[in-house]
Amino acid sequence: MKIIIAGAGDVGFHLAQLLSIENQDIILIDSNQDVLDYAAGHLDLLTLKGDATSFEVLNRANVQNADLFLAVTTLENSNLISCILAKKLGAKQTIARVNNPEYLVNANKEVFEKLGIDLLISPRQLAVEEIYRLVKQCSFTDVFDFEEGKISVTGVTLDEKSPLIGLSLINFPHFAKDLDIRVLVILRSFETIIPSGDTVFQKNDHVYFISKKEKIKILQQLIGKKDKAIKNIAILGGNAQGFLAASMLEKEYRVTIFEKDKNRCKELNELLNNTLVIKAEYSDFESLKEDGLGKSDVFLALTDNSETNIIACLTAKNFGVYKTIAQVESKIYTHMSQDIGVDTLINKKLIAANNIFRFVRKGSVKAITSLHGVDAEIIEFSLEKDIKLLNKPLKSINFPKNAFIAGVIRDEDSFLPNGDFVLIKGDKVIVFTLSEAIPELELLFL
Repeated sequence: MKIIIAGAGDVGFHLAQLLSIENQDIILIDSNQDVLDYAAGHLDLLTLKGDATSFEVLNRANVQNADLFLAVTTLENSNLISCILAKKLGAKQTIARVNNPEYLVNANKEVFEKLGIDLLISPRQLAVEEIYRLVKQCSFTDVFDFEEGKISVTGVTLDEKSPLIGLSLINFPHFAKDLDIRVLVILRSFETIIPSGDTVFQKNDHVYFISKKEKIKILQQLIGKKDKAIKNIAILGGNAQGFLAASMLEKEYRVTIFEKDKNRCKELNELLNNTLVIKAEYSDFESLKEDGLGKSDVFLALTDNSETNIIACLTAKNFGVYKTIAQVESKIYTHMSQDIGVDTLINKKLIAANNIFRFVRKGSVKAITSLHGVDAEIIEFSLEKDIKLLNKPLKSINFPKNAFIAGVIRDEDSFLPNGDFVLIKGDKVIVFTLSEAIPELELLFL
């Protein structure tokens, strides 16, 4: 499959990283030679310096032979134009990254389809949807659903009140036959631990669980978390991201936005229906507290500055806010999220890359999900061919050392399989794997 990616920033690089797992023929276009050199040094792909809206550059990339053209630069208009040109020149499928929510309205998307853009994707909108899920499942720092929630992966940091502290994994009640909950991985400081029976849970461990969605309430009890009734949400930053979050959340919660620009405050007051807008400096935490930050159940720091967002969330936590979510731009922060002290860090660029991947993949790999801070992936394979994994017990399969099948979805049913489980054609298989095991893992699913 020949894939051309316009834009070598975080979205483009992460997409190239995901797509290169299956050794696709990838060309990465960008006008910045430094980011191209970095990509070439870390990934197996070709690079091309230039502007993707140029006929000459697109022809040099042989766009007429492209199965997929992805325009994911930070320039919305360039993405739209390059996709239109790529389709006219022969690319089979095109996807453009956009910011304007108006473009995502179904009627308007049809217009873009007629122009040659098969799919529009908005990192901002996807990040807001992620925030909404996190607010709904407030006990957890991470929530990932597979096949519309038939199986869920959730992350949580164990505090001093958790009954799991000091308990070894062999004593964790996931071995009960009727309890479909298992421990996937533990992040302890910067160490990724695939737990064994004698692994002991420690305070501040960040633990990822896999379960059937209907067992979430039981999981909350096991880890010592209670349902929190969310009523008040505070948002720091009235930018486009903050506005989108408020417009979604104000339908169900009491929302307050803190924005430092007076004119933007006026705009937000006109655009939002049930949100209180307060002018405030982002660093004046005492004033923020007096204006209601300390009474919030959830605090979202969504300014354009990662450091401001992290510091604000740490301060909100000290004020007694139950749940804090900070938006960050750098992958470095995302990888050290559980050690910073913020409940959840979100990176809209990485969320967008993962979602684009889900739309474009064909074949055995259906989705890839990255766990924050963990040097591992969760890969969903669709067993559509007659492969050697089928019709034999899992315990008889020579699986890579640092990978294992964590869940299986079969039609409307879901399973957390043991060694006697037998895969059949049509199954959706959820695999947890450390990065170094991915090449060997691929061979099993060919």
